[in-house]
Amino acid sequence: MSRRAVVAATALLLLATACAPSRSGSLGPAPTAAAPTSTGPTGAGPPATTAPSPTDRPTTAPPTTSAAGTGRPTTLTLELWYVRDGRIAPTRRTRPATMATSRLALTELAAGPTPAETAAGLVTLLPDGAEVSRIADQVATVRLPDAPDPTTARLREAQVVYTLTQFPTVRRVAFGADPPAGRADYADLLPAIVVTGPVIGDRVTSPVTVTGTAEVFEATVSVRVLDAAGHQVATAFTTATCGTGCRGAYRVAVAYRLSREQPGTIEVYEVSAVDGSRTKLVAVPVTLAATK
Repeated sequence: MSRRAVVAATALLLLATACAPSRSGSLGPAPTAAAPTSTGPTGAGPPATTAPSPTDRPTTAPPTTSAAGTGRPTTLTLELWYVRDGRIAPTRRTRPATMATSRLALTELAAGPTPAETAAGLVTLLPDGAEVSRIADQVATVRLPDAPDPTTARLREAQVVYTLTQFPTVRRVAFGADPPAGRADYADLLPAIVVTGPVIGDRVTSPVTVTGTAEVFEATVSVRVLDAAGHQVATAFTTATCGTGCRGAYRVAVAYRLSREQPGTIEVYEVSAVDGSRTKLVAVPVTLAATK
């Protein structure tokens, strides 16, 4: 081949290479191993799954709904922590979006539970008059009315801390001259089993996903679904991410079958190692959608 032909062929090769699409770019984050799973009893539906380890922060941000084409949220779902049997317990509210989320959260806490939540044992100890005076360096400074006794004062503070720290701008809360406190400072006021979803009054479909945290024997969390007559229609179990002596997160999907929509109950509990009874039980009244 002549020198002129070689030069021409080389030029054509370089031109084709330059025009080819680029194969560079981000491959994204490295894959992680799937969480361990355990299968519930017969009829429990899909295998149970465990959730990521909990921290002193909520695992997910409150969901919002955006107006089409605007990118601005129109609603805000708040996680509110009320009191039941001397311990704090979560529920949710969906309200019109606002920039003053902390103020809205304290207003909702003071307003108290819905009739359905009251029937399930939830109360609020936070009176009107609580307010956030400032938020700086992820610390919210909150003024609280005087409490009648130390126990009430501490439960009020726990309600405020767990509610406000759902927001990314708040990690700790300062009350008066005391050092700022976070969720870990009130962890002893959590019940053995916390159910973060579903919450009281939710309408659920099958399979219903049950989430929360627990400190139970061998990390085993059991769930069952009861129909309007109190009959068990599904059951499952899973393991939390931490067991006896520490609190772990859990997540389990429970499939049920019902011919019609009706009131029902989700029960989350520990099975006693002594006699097999259900202990540390949390009951969540819901509406069960019919299955096909």
